[in-house]
Amino acid sequence: MSSSTVVESVRRMNLLKISKHDLQQEEEEEEEEEHDSSHDAPIVTPYNDRIRPLLDTVDRLRHLKIMQEGIQLPTIVVVGDQSSGKSSVLESLAGIRLPRGDGICTRVPLIMSLKNHSDPRPHLSLEFNGKTVQTDEANVVDEIMYTTQEIAGKGKGISNTPLTLVVKKKGVPDLTMIDLPGITRVPVKGQPEDISEQISDIIVKYITPEESIILNVLSAGVDFPTCESIRMSQRVDKTGHRTLAVVTKADKSPEGLLEKIIADDVNIGLGYVCVRNRIGDETYEEAREEEAKLFENNHLLSRIDKSIVGISALAERLTTIQANIIVKCLPEIVRKINEKLSANLEELNKMPQHLSSISEAMTAFMNILGSARESLRKILLQGEFDEYPADDNMHASARLAEMLNNYSEELRSAKSGDGNDNFLVDEMKVLEESRSVGLPNFIPKSAFRTLIAKKVKEISTTPFDYSEKIWNYIQSIVISVLLKHCDNYPQLISCTRRAAQNLISRKKHHSAEWISDLVEMEKLSDYTCNGAYTASWNKLMAEQNGFVERIRGNFPFAAVSGFGEINIAHLWGVKADVVQAAYDLKMRMAAYWEVVTGRMVDNMVLHLMFSIGKVVNKEMQKEIIDEVMGPQGNGLERMLDEPPSVAEKRKKLQSSVALLKQSKEIVANIMDNISLDFD
Repeated sequence: MSSSTVVESVRRMNLLKISKHDLQQEEEEEEEEEHDSSHDAPIVTPYNDRIRPLLDTVDRLRHLKIMQEGIQLPTIVVVGDQSSGKSSVLESLAGIRLPRGDGICTRVPLIMSLKNHSDPRPHLSLEFNGKTVQTDEANVVDEIMYTTQEIAGKGKGISNTPLTLVVKKKGVPDLTMIDLPGITRVPVKGQPEDISEQISDIIVKYITPEESIILNVLSAGVDFPTCESIRMSQRVDKTGHRTLAVVTKADKSPEGLLEKIIADDVNIGLGYVCVRNRIGDETYEEAREEEAKLFENNHLLSRIDKSIVGISALAERLTTIQANIIVKCLPEIVRKINEKLSANLEELNKMPQHLSSISEAMTAFMNILGSARESLRKILLQGEFDEYPADDNMHASARLAEMLNNYSEELRSAKSGDGNDNFLVDEMKVLEESRSVGLPNFIPKSAFRTLIAKKVKEISTTPFDYSEKIWNYIQSIVISVLLKHCDNYPQLISCTRRAAQNLISRKKHHSAEWISDLVEMEKLSDYTCNGAYTASWNKLMAEQNGFVERIRGNFPFAAVSGFGEINIAHLWGVKADVVQAAYDLKMRMAAYWEVVTGRMVDNMVLHLMFSIGKVVNKEMQKEIIDEVMGPQGNGLERMLDEPPSVAEKRKKLQSSVALLKQSKEIVANIMDNISLDFD
């Protein structure tokens, strides 16, 4: 691939679309200016009038710190290994001296804003941490070093806080570049041990965005593929489509330079520009004249295409690339500004109104209670969970149904405790102890009550346990909903939580007393009007004769509905009338137990749902009002004191919205002209 081909591929990217005639005319004018003995012509002139508004727009956005909003700006990022000649290149472009010396001279990201200025007197200033310091060419090096110390501290450490150098000078190209610390591998005395990693992190941060153009400064005498700056840029720009290489010190190592550029082993998509560094006390005009002679007369360097040699060619290339990337990125910047602005406005509108009076606080407080109560009605009473579609724990109707179904199954599964080997033993014992003077074949009422009391006692802890479990769950739901609705007023959180805990604690106690009464009633009474009891008892009694016949026939087992295969060997010697009475008593107990467990389940469900309804519809609101108002009735005053976190969030959002609106206006003004100027 020839050097002319490389140049042509880059030129085709020029969105400015200057005609061939215009370019030819400009080159002729530049040639005449090069032979002008005054040597005070600008480095690059062709596009300043059209590029300056674009660059001013981006600089204003950068000055507004829009990048802190996550919106990347098109940027030329200058990287290079130590001693690559990076400072010399930037000095030549800016026409001023920059700090030099051993080790790291650039210890902070240096944003260099170059602006062609009609005033023959240069205007230089430094901007950092919201401050602006005016300086001049004679003192700019000292001011940069002093300011760097203020930002990064004395010594040789680095900082990621940027420093902006504004250079308004006649003849400089309209460019904004970010100069980064030179890449180093081994820390020297006074530098942190991880200095290499720190520098690498800063460089990667700046060159990673797709909006960044990487200006990679390489020394002509080094093997390009071994340069660390090349390796770093290749990691983030694999195709090289946004990397431009500047080859310095061409006069020191001219051998093989053309071949390196043509071979392009490191895939530099934007091509190469070769330059000669300024030497000693040469003025910048003298350096450019010597540079032109070098590439004109040196038998090796003169073979390189003239369009890719010299500081003027570099300035023109950078100016063109800069314009292209700005034009390309502006529509996306507009989109991101609009998206961020809409999101921030929406979040700001969702924030609570800043309360300034008790009446406003009361209104806000009642709105919170009303919305929280409506949410609890939907979740606990109506079975709706659209507010928490992905949180299964907040689907209260389903969770309550699960717990109550488990409660029902646990009660109903509590069968007789006598087991297969002791079938009818408890019943016979109770009948024996309940004997009295009277007619035969009558089952004493006391026998049945004794058995039912024993059975109820065995399961008496189950309803208490489930009541505790269910109320604990209700408490978690209530507190979760209340805290969500109080989120904008942290002052209410502790008192609403306390109100919920106090109320649920009383509801637990009330339910425990109610369950205690229910259990005692079932122990002391044996009554039902449920026709299912008689039907079930008759069905079980229909098997009595067959059961007795199995005993008389000395069969070891007998099948009984609801009890399975029963061992009856222990009943062979028992009198038939005793077996019959015991069987009758057991079947009455089995039929009645279905009634008892049904009542305990149904009554528990009705009691809990009624109690939960009272909590949601009436009691919770009263409890919270009493807790918030307090004994002195002044609890609402706490709502007037906006928490620092909320105030800070509001301030941050308001600042962001103002910044984005200002940025949107800045970009809108330039967007109207782009289609006209760059078509």
